[in-house]
Amino acid sequence: MAATILVTGASGFLARHLVDSLSLRHRVHACSRHDLNLLDSLAVEGFLNRHPEIEFVIHCATTGGRRTTNYDDSRTDVVEQNLRMFSNLLRCLREDQKMIHFGSGAEYDRNRMPPKVKETFFDQYVPADSYGFSKTIISKIISKANNVLCLRVFGAYGKDEDYRYKFISNAIIKALLGLPITIAQNVVFDYLYIADFVRLVEKLLDCDWPYRHMNITPTQSADLVSLAEIINEVTGNKAGITVLNPGWNTEYTGDNRRLLEVVGPFDFTSYREGIRELAAYYQSVWDSLDLDVVRADPFLDKCIVKR
Repeated sequence: MAATILVTGASGFLARHLVDSLSLRHRVHACSRHDLNLLDSLAVEGFLNRHPEIEFVIHCATTGGRRTTNYDDSRTDVVEQNLRMFSNLLRCLREDQKMIHFGSGAEYDRNRMPPKVKETFFDQYVPADSYGFSKTIISKIISKANNVLCLRVFGAYGKDEDYRYKFISNAIIKALLGLPITIAQNVVFDYLYIADFVRLVEKLLDCDWPYRHMNITPTQSADLVSLAEIINEVTGNKAGITVLNPGWNTEYTGDNRRLLEVVGPFDFTSYREGIRELAAYYQSVWDSLDLDVVRADPFLDKCIVKR
């Protein structure tokens, strides 16, 4: 059944794909920070009052956690901004409205989480970084809200992500250039293909939410070297793979059994198929890519390495 949906952070990677797909079936209000200042409580209240038809809020807007800004270590407002945006929305949410908020695997504490971490591991540790800490506080608030669902994202990939540093897209373009794929340190990761992410969110709009928190991850995990090998095979790249630091970083993967219990059986896109589709996409937009920044790889030294 068609619904009216507000999507915040509409200029971001996840939100852009959600808006494009949801608009085919639903009426969507797509708001970036230029359309609606989520830090302004009165602005949020006024917007929702003017649009009482909104049934779902999908809250994608967030601050912090990006390698391009050195994970915002020098900023002191990451926690406040994320809390204010969420709180301003939650305060105005009616009982007959629902909100999906995107949390993060960082809530489990990236340095101490176990492989395939379950939602029940939450709050075993307090994340040291501001981004993970802000998401943790929001998750605690959501645990007491009947009409809000937190989906914890670990990794997502697909067209329109920031190929300057996002691993799979960046590695595909390097391979298409005939360059070696350079990895700071190998790690096992959960990468969810963006088309799967969108389909899962769409399913959840039609489901009851027996849980307040769910990991939104694929069933199969993959390490970066294995992904690089698939990329080189798909593209025919012979330049090889370079790993700069020995050992393994802390695995960043989540258990998705809660998610599958709610949405039912789900056919996840294989890494090989997702990479094949993404490589074809980059070939189709080749002339629009900033290949010099891919060659320079300015964000590689900002990767977090476990010693």
